Amino acid sequence: MSLLRRKLLCASIGSASLLGLAAVAAGRSMAAIADRSGLRLHVGAALAFGTTVSIKVLHEDETIALAAIEHALQQVREIDALMSLQRSASQVSQLNQRGVLETAHPHLLQVLNFSRQLSGLTQGAFDVTVQPLWQAFSSASAQGRLPTAPEIALAKSRVDWRRLEITPQRLHLTAPDMAITLNGVAQGYAVDVAMAALRSCGAQHALLDTGEFGAIGQKAANRPWLLGIADPRQPDALSATLAMDGRSVATSGDYETFFSPDFVYHHIFDPATGRSPTELAGVTVVAPSGLWADGLSTAFMVMGADKALALTAQLPGVDVLLIHKDGAVRKSPQFPQWVA
Repeated sequence: MSLLRRKLLCASIGSASLLGLAAVAAGRSMAAIADRSGLRLHVGAALAFGTTVSIKVLHEDETIALAAIEHALQQVREIDALMSLQRSASQVSQLNQRGVLETAHPHLLQVLNFSRQLSGLTQGAFDVTVQPLWQAFSSASAQGRLPTAPEIALAKSRVDWRRLEITPQRLHLTAPDMAITLNGVAQGYAVDVAMAALRSCGAQHALLDTGEFGAIGQKAANRPWLLGIADPRQPDALSATLAMDGRSVATSGDYETFFSPDFVYHHIFDPATGRSPTELAGVTVVAPSGLWADGLSTAFMVMGADKALALTAQLPGVDVLLIHKDGAVRKSPQFPQWVA
């Protein structure tokens, strides 16, 4: 499952932030007047998860702001180094290669224990062991085709979250040729650790983009940070505008990485069928943590709209917006849509 994905969400904080990103890319720092309170906008960025991670902080003190940004980016880089499939030395890659990992990092243990909890809650719709299905589709795609039914069946036989043993001392994939991917939770978890880092450095107003989003405070006086939710089939059009309210936001969609031009086969897999779910084109989840938002957005794509809305109603602080393949939109009653 690739982390190189076209975003359903785009930050909306004005042209000053775009100039700031350009300045950071050129190795310069930049601050712009944000509002009449004396707060100034400071921007930083780094490469992680196969994309550009960006952080915007509003603070009157540039030294404090830039230190907060760097501390948060370092936390993001650490999560990427532990959990990336593109890094052969990552602990996830080592587990996949050996089938066993001794002395797993606490971050990895936390994410895997959460993933087990989410798998149980969603009756297996979320499953970190779907990597063999990704490998089957990716290998076939490299040959200009889709995998055959027997190839899908073989990959599916290697998928079962219950066959990943997790203890504080040891991780063990208990069946041959199993493999995990944390691409459905790692960026959300990175939001959580980075937001904690920003707060520990005194940031009170910030917007973080790891591919998933977190926010503290506001963009300006009486004005929240805003995110645009793009139409899955028309990238230049918005389906809605979301007001960040202190919760985290994550998105999943059938267009991010796909194996067929009709979006029938894409990077999200239903462990029960070995194929991609067919009902939804995009899911945006707002939740109390990035980990919950990220994991649920993947699970809801697999579960479909009715089950996703039913589960959302049972989870405190969780809201969802669902976009069907035909463009129809459904959302939970408290979804924080912004109306100017």
